[in-house]
Amino acid sequence: MKTIIRGLLASACLAFSAHAAYPEAPIKLIVPFPPGQTTDIIARAFAEEMQKDLKQPVIVENKAGAGGIIGTEAAKRSPNDGYTILFTSSGPASINESLYKSIPYHTLRDFDPIAVLYEMAQVLVTRTDMPANRVDELVAYLKKKPGTNYASGGIGLTNHLTMEMFKRYAGVDVVHIPYKGATAALSGLIGGDVDLMVESLPAAMPHIQSGRLKMIATGSAKGLPGYPEVESIAKYYPGFNATTWVALMTPKGVPPAILDQLNKTTQAVIKTERLQKLFRENAALPMAQTRQQAQEYIGAEVAKWKVIVTEGNISAD
Repeated sequence: MKTIIRGLLASACLAFSAHAAYPEAPIKLIVPFPPGQTTDIIARAFAEEMQKDLKQPVIVENKAGAGGIIGTEAAKRSPNDGYTILFTSSGPASINESLYKSIPYHTLRDFDPIAVLYEMAQVLVTRTDMPANRVDELVAYLKKKPGTNYASGGIGLTNHLTMEMFKRYAGVDVVHIPYKGATAALSGLIGGDVDLMVESLPAAMPHIQSGRLKMIATGSAKGLPGYPEVESIAKYYPGFNATTWVALMTPKGVPPAILDQLNKTTQAVIKTERLQKLFRENAALPMAQTRQQAQEYIGAEVAKWKVIVTEGNISAD
């Protein structure tokens, strides 16, 4: 019996030592989007600050394609040793599994969340001659004009599903016109080919500031960071909340001690002035979540978008 106890204690000490030594090698940060996008820019800044804290290189690897599925699957198939981290967003992490009939992963089945880093509010914008300046005025107009159309960057994107959620809450009939990307959708709105759309503030703001678009409201129930004068759709429709967000995850099965260390590092990194500046520039709201809170947050997002996708009979297949 004493021999068995000594063996168990030795194994526990070895496991503790292994976890205590983490990280002993470079860490790979998989970003399932192309270089140059906002998520990628923030990921690279995050990686540089993270490696200062962990004292090991953190290498960003872009694996774009198929709406984030390619990079997410690559992360899923990586060893669960804490040396591969997925830097993902709300689309791949909370929407795709409802949007595609066949998908090689399910977020909370195949990944352990480390933390949700930040939320980025979306804004509801219209053509400048839209005779409405508030949400209630816009809804009144849309009810008088059934068949009014709205743009999105493509089927199943967050800006598409947010408008479908808005239709559901407001009880309006608005026709979806999908474009090939946000840039094309914004051009269509500016040119008067469509009447309204939802888009991230960084993409829409240059056109708002130039007077080519009108900002009506934000989809975030928490408001728009830096713009307290902008109303939330939730003011008129309690419970409405639509944002994009970014989270860190590892393949399922990474030791809890390593996950806790990564959460601690994440909280330190998002408080650095470099990250705070990026958040301010993009009207993003930094989050300070435990691993459990991140798990619950992502689970609620998966459930929310599943309702919108299912009731709207929306599919990307």
